[in-house]
Amino acid sequence: MKQAKWKALIADDEPAARRGVRQLLSAFPEFAVAGECRNGAEVLNALNSSAPDVVFLDIQMPGIDGFEVIKQRTVERMPAVVFLTAFDQFAIKAFETEALDYLVKPVSEARFATTMKRLLRRLRSSSSTREETIVVTTSRGAAVLHLNEIDWIEAAGNYSQLWVGTRSYFLRESLQLLEERVQKHGFIRAHRRALVRLDGVRELTRTRTGALSAVLESGVRVPISRRRSASFTAAVRQLGAAPLSSDA
Repeated sequence: MKQAKWKALIADDEPAARRGVRQLLSAFPEFAVAGECRNGAEVLNALNSSAPDVVFLDIQMPGIDGFEVIKQRTVERMPAVVFLTAFDQFAIKAFETEALDYLVKPVSEARFATTMKRLLRRLRSSSSTREETIVVTTSRGAAVLHLNEIDWIEAAGNYSQLWVGTRSYFLRESLQLLEERVQKHGFIRAHRRALVRLDGVRELTRTRTGALSAVLESGVRVPISRRRSASFTAAVRQLGAAPLSSDA
């Protein structure tokens, strides 16, 4: 059995909801539950006393709500945040706090597993070298992206567009120059204008005409050029990950 490496804090005013998160987390032995909180005041205390690596945070709690917790603590001093709520109307505000994910209850095991994959990438990259991060400019200032979070990168003129799930960020650096920085971290050319992170490839698909595409964890399909088809397939298979299938 894997030994727990990271600590999780569960914050929800409903005991059943806390039990549900604990049950979902049991499938991930890398995480130990450091504590459970019923309200925002308890969360603020627990953040200081237990120093969790992630907090599963309900939004509507008695007294201090989830957003106020982050405001008082500040975004910079928060661990990774996964919002868990019964309401979907707060999603935009949640991502403005740089939350890792936003889950609407009840949460399926598959949806939770997707979040945990992202969380594991974030935590693993946080413990590695500083070279594995890229600083990008956003409307709110600067943001730090870990390379293990970036699914794929495409050329956008003199810029590169970095995709993290369905969100994208622009970096004022050509794809050619950026390739030199990221290729040692598992990125490979898919075609002339795109780089793909190999361990984020969920499946390779081939059409009846022989065209190859990489299906990423986000569901995005990135076409693979014929010139790079063999080397790309070999690199993915070397990881022992994505299967190859044919489109109907």
